[in-house]
Amino acid sequence: MDKARIRIKDIAKRAGVSTGTVDRVLHNRPSVSPEARAKVEAALKEMDYTPNVYASALAYNKSFNFHFIIPKHSSEAYWQEIEEGAMACQKRHADFQVKVKMIYYQRFDEQTFVEATKKCLDESPDGVVIVPSGLDLTRSFTDKLHESNIPFILLDSYMPDLKPLSFYGQDSFSSGYFAARMLMLVASQEKEIMLMKQTLKGNVASKQQENREMGFRLYMHDHFPNVAITELNLPLEKEKEKYASMLEDFFVKHPKVHHCITFTSKAHIVGEFLQHTNRRNVQIMGYDMVPKNAECVRQGSISFLIAQHAYMQGYYCVNALYEATVLNKEVNPVNYMPIEILTKENIEFYRRKQR
Repeated sequence: MDKARIRIKDIAKRAGVSTGTVDRVLHNRPSVSPEARAKVEAALKEMDYTPNVYASALAYNKSFNFHFIIPKHSSEAYWQEIEEGAMACQKRHADFQVKVKMIYYQRFDEQTFVEATKKCLDESPDGVVIVPSGLDLTRSFTDKLHESNIPFILLDSYMPDLKPLSFYGQDSFSSGYFAARMLMLVASQEKEIMLMKQTLKGNVASKQQENREMGFRLYMHDHFPNVAITELNLPLEKEKEKYASMLEDFFVKHPKVHHCITFTSKAHIVGEFLQHTNRRNVQIMGYDMVPKNAECVRQGSISFLIAQHAYMQGYYCVNALYEATVLNKEVNPVNYMPIEILTKENIEFYRRKQR
């Protein structure tokens, strides 16, 4: 018999039970005797029956609510790309009433993370995507998710001890190592390189950026130990208007610096400064295909961008929760995004979105 055309009444006939009993077994409903269940399962095995999980989920006729615990951000940020991808996946699965809700917290403010996670738990979602805070603080939240049988996905920072359903993001250490290697192909004769950071109370914004810097510094230590890495910290507490004077002071004090790298999505801060001051002898490497960065690449004030497919990370996280909770499919536990380098010559060919 054609497996694609096996009907419930065919299974019932083979098992010698009613169609209602078959339906209850297929949907794992109660009120089925062990003997009847055994007959149905034997018939399913004999007929090599594979259920149409897509049609079954559609017929289930319920909504599926997924929550994102994500840092509060500006529109020109990596996180905005994440959001856009997540909402695009929600739209794709609208037939299944998949709904995505963003819950924001302030980076470096543990209390706002606690408040965001409490709000999430109070609403009992069907799945959660988490951009982690500290390990212990995140664990206190994920332990409760495990207790409530709510699947969760980690985004941006991989913490395997938390036992997530899945992870999406770059291998940050490898990404930083790769960035150093690419940068030094054009900066091998330099004596000094600028490392631009954005900090809050002296800390960088994420574990991801710390790991990128570790990979970067390891490559430099092993291959270019005599090149000085001079840091410029642009504090988030300061008004953005003051960044220009800080950059001006830096380049006046370090006239031999011709290469800059940053592990954030804010390379455009330096790129726009260079455009306004006509310093065309400085090359910048940064991260993320956000619009301001892309425009600086087109204008030539940013030479290289490393793309980490933020849009697709958001999309894939929602899709993984959809497959796990709606279609009852297994999903890959670790999903590293590709490390791609973009330049003026290829940036227009970069596919940001799912098609």
